[in-house]
Amino acid sequence: MTSLRPFHATDLFRVDAVNLDVLTENYHINFYLSYLVSWPTLFFSTENPRGEITGYMMGKTEGKAKEWHGHVTCLSVASDYRRIGLARTLVDNLERRSEDPYDAYFLDLFVRASNVQAIGLYKGFGYSVYRRVVEYYSADPPETGEDAFDMRKPLKRDVKRESIREDGENFRVSPDEVYL
Repeated sequence: MTSLRPFHATDLFRVDAVNLDVLTENYHINFYLSYLVSWPTLFFSTENPRGEITGYMMGKTEGKAKEWHGHVTCLSVASDYRRIGLARTLVDNLERRSEDPYDAYFLDLFVRASNVQAIGLYKGFGYSVYRRVVEYYSADPPETGEDAFDMRKPLKRDVKRESIREDGENFRVSPDEVYL
């Protein structure tokens, strides 16, 4: 059994088991703290009965007009707690919070085009590829950067489903064209 709860600054010293995964993006402590200060209701975790963090979600809201949306910055679940629905719990919670109180049109995220497992997970949650961002993830040399898929899921406010498109894998844009 796990419980969903707000993320606290002191949790940053307890997320090693979750962050020690090659697919989890790791950030500087200031980055985590800036999210916690700016979007405290969109940064939360799951915890087991022993008080160990088993997963967490960092989210934010951004954009203007019909581009106003929630964004999955980081979703990570400890390897021992995968395949039991924690990722879905975390994503569902961010969707609900992006709708109320933020009234977002959609929820989006960026995922490496090579991360087939994550793409399948998000597609299973109802997300689709909106566009392919060419060389979004930097590398050395720069021309070897990896593409990202900008994946989206329309929320209740997007009644006409204008935030998604068909065949997004083939709609290529440069990182400079990504609206932030």
